Amino acid sequence: MIPNQHLEVLRRILACLEGSSINWAVTGSLEMALQGVPVVEVHDIDIQTDAEGAYEIERRLAKFVVNPVRYSESERMCSHLGLLEIDGIEVEIMGDVQKRLSDRSWEEPVEVERYRRWVEVSGMQVPVLSLEYEYRAYLQLGRVEKAELIRNWLQKTRAEDYGSGL
Repeated sequence: MIPNQHLEVLRRILACLEGSSINWAVTGSLEMALQGVPVVEVHDIDIQTDAEGAYEIERRLAKFVVNPVRYSESERMCSHLGLLEIDGIEVEIMGDVQKRLSDRSWEEPVEVERYRRWVEVSGMQVPVLSLEYEYRAYLQLGRVEKAELIRNWLQKTRAEDYGSGL
């Protein structure tokens, strides 16, 4: 279940980014819920884009900035990361996301438009990352529980779509 407050904040974000050339998509628990995955709870809104898009989103939503976008690196991931707060909901912006490879190097930045899909919810067309991409990304990040949730959902929905012939 997606809280109405999250949907209203998402509507505001869509309005602010309308007409821009920013390649972006909702990711994380909200993205999963928007695609029907039965997540337990949606806490925040995560937006994935490229580096240029992260700074442009920050500019367009400047009055909501809590932490300005800046390059950030952790053990498993790096990106241009920023935090907004809109009507009490945290909105995380991640640009040029790269995950650490087994040889300790970084993968190429994620091409959001390559994995982007559109879903309709509450009269909005919302860009999201495909569940297949998210499954692989969560596995790569060692977040097996989330990956398994997505895998189980994909298997269930495909079985329903194609009947028992799978």
